[in-house]
Amino acid sequence: MTTPPESSPESAVQSRPRARPPELEPVFRPVSDLGGVGTHMSKMLVKVAGTEIVDLLWHLPVALLDRRYTPKIAELKQACLATLELTIDRHDPGRGRAPYRVRCRDETGFIELVFFNVRGPYLLKQLPVGEKRLVSGKVEFYNGLPQMAHPDAIMPVTARDRIAIVQAIYRLTGGLTQPMLDRMMRAALVHTPSLPEWLDTGLQRQRQWPDWRAAILAVHNPETEAELLPAAPARQRLAYDELLAHQLALALVREQNRRSGGKPNVGDGRLRNAAIAALPYRLTGAQERSLDEILHDMNDSHRMLRLLQGDVGSGKTVVALLAMLAALETGRQAALMAPTEILARQHMATIAAICEQLRVNVVVLTGRDKGKARKQTLEAIADGRIQIVIGTHALIQPDIVFHALALVVVDEQHRFGVDERAALTAKGQGVDTLVMSATPIPRSLTLAAYGDMDVSRLDEKPPGRTPITTRLVAIERLDEVLSGLERAISGGARIYWVCPLIEESDESDMAAARQRFAMLHARFGQRVGLVHGKMKAAEKDAVMAGFSDGDLDILVATTVIEVGVDVPEATIMVIEHAERFGLAQLHQLRGRVGRGSAASTCLLLYAGPLGETARERLQILRETEDGFRIAEEDLKLRGAGDLLGTKQSGLPDFRLADPVLHGDLLAVAADDARMVMTKDPGLTGKRGEALRVLLYLFRRERAVRYLRSG
Repeated sequence: MTTPPESSPESAVQSRPRARPPELEPVFRPVSDLGGVGTHMSKMLVKVAGTEIVDLLWHLPVALLDRRYTPKIAELKQACLATLELTIDRHDPGRGRAPYRVRCRDETGFIELVFFNVRGPYLLKQLPVGEKRLVSGKVEFYNGLPQMAHPDAIMPVTARDRIAIVQAIYRLTGGLTQPMLDRMMRAALVHTPSLPEWLDTGLQRQRQWPDWRAAILAVHNPETEAELLPAAPARQRLAYDELLAHQLALALVREQNRRSGGKPNVGDGRLRNAAIAALPYRLTGAQERSLDEILHDMNDSHRMLRLLQGDVGSGKTVVALLAMLAALETGRQAALMAPTEILARQHMATIAAICEQLRVNVVVLTGRDKGKARKQTLEAIADGRIQIVIGTHALIQPDIVFHALALVVVDEQHRFGVDERAALTAKGQGVDTLVMSATPIPRSLTLAAYGDMDVSRLDEKPPGRTPITTRLVAIERLDEVLSGLERAISGGARIYWVCPLIEESDESDMAAARQRFAMLHARFGQRVGLVHGKMKAAEKDAVMAGFSDGDLDILVATTVIEVGVDVPEATIMVIEHAERFGLAQLHQLRGRVGRGSAASTCLLLYAGPLGETARERLQILRETEDGFRIAEEDLKLRGAGDLLGTKQSGLPDFRLADPVLHGDLLAVAADDARMVMTKDPGLTGKRGEALRVLLYLFRRERAVRYLRSG
């Protein structure tokens, strides 16, 4: 029997990481340590950037305020940003809700400074009649006369040096102003240390990149608009640092996986062949190819870490089952970890019949299992009577001990961290890992998302799946849609109705779902159900079971049903306000229908007028069901940063790099990381020690634990 994870050799090695390098301590202090930061300001800084000073350094400017234009009043143009030397002529407080106006002049003419909701005594002190002031702000013309509303700087002429002639502009959060954030950023930059150089000398010379500290100071003190662009040398340098840290961390994890020792986990084929013979269809070419790649890895002396990437309905679960059966043929066990109980039970439903035929014992284990039944299940896992265990993250709990775990399958891998994966594989010796994702990632981003894994792609659908008819329907035709649904229900159809994504808020999305549910319930009665993200797991399961069993005709939902829910009898998908969803997300939702042999339809309800990008997005969805093409098109339309949201797509959450705009740097970083692992796998040389600092700087401490030298 294998030991629990806390006493395994792997976890013992990983529990002794080096301390963070002392030179990084100044930037890993809390933002509250900056002078003048109280509790309220600290909360705002955390919201806009992060908890530590280094997070402020990563919060890069998005625009430039250039006050170098210093014309006379007669030279002013519409909508220009100008810094003027003015004599204060008179104050006009205005009446009622009229704005407060201050007339100023120079030798060429007059301009009015306009203020709303500002106290007169304050302005009289700032702008005393008869005195000169430097005033900077945006100039607009009203009735042919120039005016400046709420100047962003007012200074005595003697304080000319105190006006920031060129000022970086940052993204803000409610209650935080540019001057406040600018002051905090100046304070943060003071803490920026000089660090040892981790870049390859030849690459740095070729690209003409500054050192790390100089790059940080440069990006926060831009002189021109060009310095805000991703191709600017300082920004490129910092983006490369982040990409190199990411790729080096992945390389270390991969090396640790190989080094930890595997064993052949493929048997004689008797269970696999029997399962294939029991399938009601032939495997696709993509399934056969992917299975061959997986079995080749499982038969190797190194541990497998492979991604099985497949579009919705491409047959990943069957491939995973065949891989698990290969492990069972050696007398060992397999585990499948899914992010939700619904998905775990769905996998069970998919493979149960075949496993029963093969006399393979399989069980579902979740956090809801308690008492005597759970104890008996754990005993059967520990003595090997249960050969396949399907469950949620509950599988990593210490009391779950396997007799001989050989293969771990992780579904929707981006919902789990590396630690959770490692905790499950640590429950056996030489355990192979197969992770699955139904979110197609463009090839150009595969390196960023899955650099530590070998990748297999399922790019064909199993036979018997019918194409989905996709139609665009204006929301004004809602009554026609409802009449059509009535006819479809009378013919036995089951329908998903996905409610609009209003904003990044569970509350607002839930409110929209409840509102639509009430309307549909009034028309269709008790055979309408509702699921949303705020419901308890048991409640969601009950509603989903009712829909799956045919007790409900319509399931109203938020995007909680985006991934994994499998009801072959559901043949109509209605997506309300489809223009608010990303292309890849629409594709995931559409993939909930068309899973049986009956003809299926997806109705994309939209509110006009559609913008050009939204129209193009919906048109692409009408043209193709190929998730990989859709992912590539989505990338072109939206860029990597907005591709489904990093948490959903499996992409890392980069702060400084954009895997699309910095795609050439990503490939260079991957090559550089491989070279480092070949020349100095323990990171003990001069550059290696500097690379350790880099890993800690980008919070890749976990990767440092995998170094041979500890």
